[in-house]
Amino acid sequence: MAKLIPASDRIVRARGLIRQARDLAVPTEMGKKDFSYIARVKDLLRQARDLVKFIPMTAGVKPEMKDEVRRVLEEIEAADEEILT
Repeated sequence: MAKLIPASDRIVRARGLIRQARDLAVPTEMGKKDFSYIARVKDLLRQARDLVKFIPMTAGVKPEMKDEVRRVLEEIEAADEEILT
């Protein structure tokens, strides 16, 4: 059976994945238009989104945690925009 990860740990891991996406080296040959680079960035951001997207729907989650998840989702969108444009 899969081990449950607490919501606070999910948020920390999601922010780590966002940081990894930002730290990826841009390929010298094609730059930000390299499909494998785009795919890696998108995959890291998707993993981050998947970690936190169901937290607000979980019973017993405090409003502060829901706000934190909303901020993480905004960070993911901002990172996607920053990295790939």
